[in-house]
Amino acid sequence: METTETTKSKWVIDASHSEIGFKVKHLMIANVRGTFKEFQASIYTTGDDFLTAEIDFWLNPASVDTGDANRDGHLKAADFFDVENHKEINFTGNTYEKINDQGEYFLHGDLTIKGITKRVKLQVEFTGVAKDPWGNTKAAFSITGKVNRKDWGLEWNAPLETGGLLVSEDVWINCEV
Repeated sequence: METTETTKSKWVIDASHSEIGFKVKHLMIANVRGTFKEFQASIYTTGDDFLTAEIDFWLNPASVDTGDANRDGHLKAADFFDVENHKEINFTGNTYEKINDQGEYFLHGDLTIKGITKRVKLQVEFTGVAKDPWGNTKAAFSITGKVNRKDWGLEWNAPLETGGLLVSEDVWINCEV
């Protein structure tokens, strides 16, 4: 009887060359952007085949940075991320759907915010693999998607005199890892 052993590769995010970002509409006309400064992931693949990747990603919501300390404080409060009671935002993914032959895929996974888990679909662009000057193998991905923040209990808003709401329900995810 012949057996074949499959090699599992462990990948980690290079935080100094990555960004986990988002944007939302403000006043229904402008985009406000933000990033999370503390994040990490355990990613396991069969060999170097990223279509076999099992992803366990987490970030610290208290590390949110929108460039405005007052807004960041509000995002950390119970109206939004409630960082006193919820120390992590998690994403687990392991289902892929090929979009085209240019390295674009859909990644399906579970996103957990404030203890609420919902299935999401993100678009992933695989931009390549290279060796750095120290002999480490690096892979790069752009990840985008859109979620409705109310699905995770992020309900706060304020009505505008002219109609509409201060903050959009849609949040656009934009990550470079």
